[in-house]
Amino acid sequence: MMMPIARIKELREQIEEHNYQYHTLDTPTVPDSEYDRLMQELIGLEAENPDLLTSDSPSQKVGGKPIDGFSQVQHAMSMLSLDNAFKDQQMEDFLRRLGNRLELSEQDLLELTFCAEPKLDGVAVSLRYENGILLQGASRGDGVTGEDITHNVRTIANIPLRLRMKNPSEVFEVRGEVLLPHAGFSQLNEQAKLDGTKLFVNPRNAAAGSMRQLDPTIAASRPLRFYAYGLGIVEGYKLPTSQVARLKLLADLGFNPSPGNRAVQGYLGCLEYHQQLAEKRDSLAFDIDGVVFKVDQIALQERLGFVSRAPRWAIAYKFPAQEELTTLLNVEFQVGRTGAITPVARLEPVFVGGVTVSNATLHNADEIERLGVMIGDTVIIRRAGDVIPKVVNVVLERRPTNAKVINFPTLCPVCDSKVERLETEVVNRCTAGLFCPAQRVEAIKHFASRKAMDIDGLGDKLVEQLVSENLISNPADLFLLKKQQLIDLERFAEKSADNLLLALQTSKKTSFARFLFAVGIREVGEATAASLAQSFGCLANLLKADLEQLIAIDDVGPIVANHILEFIRQPHNQDILQRLLDVGVNFPETTEIADRSGLPLAEETWVVTGTLEKMTRQEVKETLQSLGAKVAGSVSKKTTILVAGAMAGSKLIKAQKFGITILTEDDLILRLNQLKNKED
Repeated sequence: MMMPIARIKELREQIEEHNYQYHTLDTPTVPDSEYDRLMQELIGLEAENPDLLTSDSPSQKVGGKPIDGFSQVQHAMSMLSLDNAFKDQQMEDFLRRLGNRLELSEQDLLELTFCAEPKLDGVAVSLRYENGILLQGASRGDGVTGEDITHNVRTIANIPLRLRMKNPSEVFEVRGEVLLPHAGFSQLNEQAKLDGTKLFVNPRNAAAGSMRQLDPTIAASRPLRFYAYGLGIVEGYKLPTSQVARLKLLADLGFNPSPGNRAVQGYLGCLEYHQQLAEKRDSLAFDIDGVVFKVDQIALQERLGFVSRAPRWAIAYKFPAQEELTTLLNVEFQVGRTGAITPVARLEPVFVGGVTVSNATLHNADEIERLGVMIGDTVIIRRAGDVIPKVVNVVLERRPTNAKVINFPTLCPVCDSKVERLETEVVNRCTAGLFCPAQRVEAIKHFASRKAMDIDGLGDKLVEQLVSENLISNPADLFLLKKQQLIDLERFAEKSADNLLLALQTSKKTSFARFLFAVGIREVGEATAASLAQSFGCLANLLKADLEQLIAIDDVGPIVANHILEFIRQPHNQDILQRLLDVGVNFPETTEIADRSGLPLAEETWVVTGTLEKMTRQEVKETLQSLGAKVAGSVSKKTTILVAGAMAGSKLIKAQKFGITILTEDDLILRLNQLKNKED
């Protein structure tokens, strides 16, 4: 029988290797159940032999006892900030300063190599290892003095407690960013809602709050990640001579280096990297607020040196801010196509996320209550990519004495009908249905939208104009419009009328799935519409469906099934459907209810994530669905296969955790070609 000391050593080595494979390389080698058995055995042996428990044991990641308070840490090497650039001209100025100090020719400056990496929007920390073992974690603080957060950083899954170093150096200090990925942030706030506790404003605040907990079990319960971007004090170890090579070394030692880092050349290489990352920003699994460029050669860094607060050899080229302060001037209430009443904040215009924003969503009455927001407040708004701007927080200390309470309407602001809220919903709705002009307008806008009937040239303003002129009152009326009616509209020329009538005619030929999505059945999105179309084959079959048949379909639960039944049983909806068919809207149908069991991917659930280069997501989705697969938006234990493109994030990690088959885009194309060849 193996002695406890030998078995404990063996278990630690096995668990450390599994941690490295899972958290750093994203390639788990054992199922969770086996990992748990090893960990429990180690914890049990250490409990029986407390004299053998050491601080670098992987069992210590789960969090220990709370500390009494934070002690200060003096950084052996200052954690400096970076100079910022916000425009291309400022990047040019930075490079020109480099060229002057290094006495480079114009050609040499164009060929100067930089290490480019995303500027992660998290919390900067320093990790000090002595003889290969994590001794101390410290926050940046003011750059000279930080706080000792060792008890919290030890709980972060991808921070090694022992370096993967054969001959450990006396001192090895790693610097990087602690952050909370988007998926973990969402889970954290969902739990906070259930617990009735305060929600975090953004992932950075959540990460910072986690690092300032006295109780390490709180940090341990949150899916924090650490990404290394550089080194501090290193003694007794020969380091590579370039920044990119040092990041590679950090990966070899067990860390996740800054994701997507690479070497780029000169001004044009920097701008290209910045543009590429800006385009990917909103699809990443974590927040970034710019790009960091560092002169790659360490010898050149040393020649350039530092100014008082920042290195001369690095710069952060920031993206447009995604959060800004502004004033809430008023709140208006909009009515959507399903009657949902949405409060819209009217704001003092502010530049955020690359555009000037004057409106933001407040979602619903519960969100107004949660925020405690009042008219006149100074608020924080957030805009990320193409996402609708939203109010995320209130600066209470700036509340004016004349601030006004926001009263949610009890009558529809458009048609004065009664507003109601069902117990099972968070949304207040107008009860008037298509009697309400606002719901008519929004229903027709949805019908004409790109993913529905895709009627080119029929924009929102034109729909509003047609409804206000009483030329249309439902989607079928669109196809009865006459050229003269359009020409008579203000600022509507003959050519525009011809183009719209042609677009209407073209849109009549569609698919059953698009048609079902277009008619606006509540909570029936693209995926559910596709499942309904594949399952029922034709409109006649769907109109005869019962609850049991609907629930048996992928993506359709009891609530959605009841919405579908309510829609198809309403006489006025049946009338609109028939009128659409009468005016010539058509799509391929089959009277037989589809038996998908014979399709090659039947009973399989696929998820697509990351950036694809050879196919669009829509093409992949439609192809997989045509082969019988269900294409879901999130990973679960029921997922069969995950297609992971570039920059895949939390879905990839989750799929690896569940042991789900993972395909690259090239793997997918090969699989699809194989299936096609079998059919041929």
